[in-house]
Amino acid sequence: MMTSVDTDLMRVLADPLRLRIVTLLAGETLCSTHLIEETGARQTNLSNHLKVLREAGVVDTEPCGRFTYYRLRPDVIASLAGQFADLAETARATVENNVKRSCP
Repeated sequence: MMTSVDTDLMRVLADPLRLRIVTLLAGETLCSTHLIEETGARQTNLSNHLKVLREAGVVDTEPCGRFTYYRLRPDVIASLAGQFADLAETARATVENNVKRSCP
């Protein structure tokens, strides 16, 4: 059973600020003002990172007056976690069955 991990999503989450944003949004829905306060990022930098997260489908937005709230999409994170679980199971089976390619 071979499996692969969504490398595009991994690239999106590999950035430390984006990972911090995702971690914060796992706990509550926040507006950009809250995220600026929590991360210390500049508004333009934060907006660029939120755009990347939106385009990757990691967060959803909810307009509320003049503010925009951001919410994590747990299904996307669960899918990635499932891909890693599958990868771990493949590795476990490889070790248990002593699967190795012979050298030429």
